[in-house]
Amino acid sequence: MRAVAVAFALLLSAPPTARRTDSPLDHLPANVEVLTRFGERADFSPDNRRVAFMAKSFGDAFVIDLETRAIRCLTCGVPGAAFLRVMHLPSADFLLIGPEHFLDLGRSRGRDNELWFLASRPGSRPVRLGRRMSEGAAISKRSTRIAFSVGHAQDPAVPEGQTRLVVADLDLSSERPALRDERVAFTSDGPGCSLEAQDFFDEDRKLTYSCYEPGGRSSAWTIDLATGERVNQSAAIGYYNEVEGIFPGGQHACVESDHQSRAFGDPASFRNIDIWKLRLDGTGRDFARLTTFNDHEGWKASNPVVSTDGRLMAFQVARTADEAGVGYGILLLHLEREAAP
Repeated sequence: MRAVAVAFALLLSAPPTARRTDSPLDHLPANVEVLTRFGERADFSPDNRRVAFMAKSFGDAFVIDLETRAIRCLTCGVPGAAFLRVMHLPSADFLLIGPEHFLDLGRSRGRDNELWFLASRPGSRPVRLGRRMSEGAAISKRSTRIAFSVGHAQDPAVPEGQTRLVVADLDLSSERPALRDERVAFTSDGPGCSLEAQDFFDEDRKLTYSCYEPGGRSSAWTIDLATGERVNQSAAIGYYNEVEGIFPGGQHACVESDHQSRAFGDPASFRNIDIWKLRLDGTGRDFARLTTFNDHEGWKASNPVVSTDGRLMAFQVARTADEAGVGYGILLLHLEREAAP
């Protein structure tokens, strides 16, 4: 347990008042290793033996075997593949997210973003699920349930400025996969909160999601899908906090946060972020920093996911000048190892 405590207390001393000018990849802690030299938006397989990831935004999806480090392309047979995300389903198949074709950043990432099913069989082609949606999706680790957000750009029936948090079931019983039993879990009040689903927890009874706010801010929320009770888990922290991968047991979640950038005098933004671990108890007091990439000028760590056995966190190295989600390689943080060099 001491090793676990040390890993979660990784470099918790106050950051310097001026950022370093070297690369964080040249000074990795002993519990962090480089998995790939390219790629972004990692996702663990149900058995934690593989990691799926995107080569780049609006590109191809890949998967790497954690033991052999063999890499296989999942979508290289799709001409002009323009996907943004790849995620494992409990069936070991994949959910892809992205437009059919790339037009431009605004329309392709917003209006034309949609869900696709990809069977795990080599040579399979993506199957459109007929649902446009915003940003990413939450996928149950124990059932075919998924959640995603929908705004006016994806569905004109949604009033402008609002977003809906939608829960649905992915039906794989027939030859053509389809979404069934769509229901709205929550609708935002207006443009002051744009929603993005992240993770199910508590046996799919609850969901984590982010609320993107004006002024470069974001907050990390949970919702009880049965009662509708919502809790702003980062209210006491403020500024930019985007919830990411859930830890086993659902008591903690990773958060992309700019909390450390207060020491540098930065405004609230998704650009100067690092990865933190937040206890989901509503207080915001149990908030521990896990990476220090943003202590280096122009760098950040982002898009963390945690293996279901709690041993590994996969994340990406990124640059502060780029759009959210852009990455330059996948890294693994061994949560049970000590962080000292």
